[in-house]
Amino acid sequence: MRRIFAFFGLMALCSGQLLAHGDDSHFDNGQDVQVKTTKITGNVYMLQGRGGNIGVLVGMDGILMIDDDYKALSPKLAAALKELGSEHPRFIFNTHWHGDHTEGNEFFGKDSIIVAHANVRKRLLDPPVIFGMKTAPYPSFALPIVTYTESMSLHINGEEVRAVHLPNGHTDGDTIVFFKNANVVHFGDDFFNGFFPFVDLDSGGSVQGLIDNVATLIKQIPADAKLIPGHGPLATLDDLKTFHQTLVETSNIVQAAMKKKKSLDEIKKASLPEKYKKWGSGFIKTDVWIDIVYRSYSKK
Repeated sequence: MRRIFAFFGLMALCSGQLLAHGDDSHFDNGQDVQVKTTKITGNVYMLQGRGGNIGVLVGMDGILMIDDDYKALSPKLAAALKELGSEHPRFIFNTHWHGDHTEGNEFFGKDSIIVAHANVRKRLLDPPVIFGMKTAPYPSFALPIVTYTESMSLHINGEEVRAVHLPNGHTDGDTIVFFKNANVVHFGDDFFNGFFPFVDLDSGGSVQGLIDNVATLIKQIPADAKLIPGHGPLATLDDLKTFHQTLVETSNIVQAAMKKKKSLDEIKKASLPEKYKKWGSGFIKTDVWIDIVYRSYSKK
């Protein structure tokens, strides 16, 4: 429970208020949240609960799951997985360390092999102090026991599941997961579909790094691929391009103001053009996004 409240503090980003997730599902106790299951193609599904979007590959070899939401939702997530074949995933990939994508490790970890980038294990062993808050380390059974630094593949259920690390975007431990045969890509939090993203600057994140990573992926992903964002609805390559364009344009606006020696308060007061208003309707509001961009480029 301490880790949940600590993560809420992280998402507040010193804004003086808790920031909702488009709805308030990040901040309730999970009792009223239902897990929604969407079949994408073949044997690949997207599950949506309280935290980050979950990818699931099913088949005779067992279930492979990408991220596992908050611990409070784990019983409902297990029930949804049971409908797909088994409540005990054989493998779990963590796309990064944040609790809305990894807290379920404590529920599923005794029965599953957890896989992640090496920096995810490092963060979960000793979570960073973020905005004055220190969360407890994960127990050993909830940690990734298979790690990598660049990429790895698992061959399961007739599918090649390829995990690729991209540097310093949302965090310093981000993984993009490609279901190569199904033509589905899980982005973790390197993609917020329709919302300003959270960039964890205190965990190695970088706005410019995120922009560069998304640009790289746009060149690699087939036009007809189905994209699972970290947050938001199932997406297409065009949605990803719109996300990238929004990151570029809004960060350019903030950087231009910075070059004119505008203070952060002045930039926030001026805000962003009306066309970006809907992008601030998620749990990262417009003034918080401006703050993230300002802090990220100030580090240079």
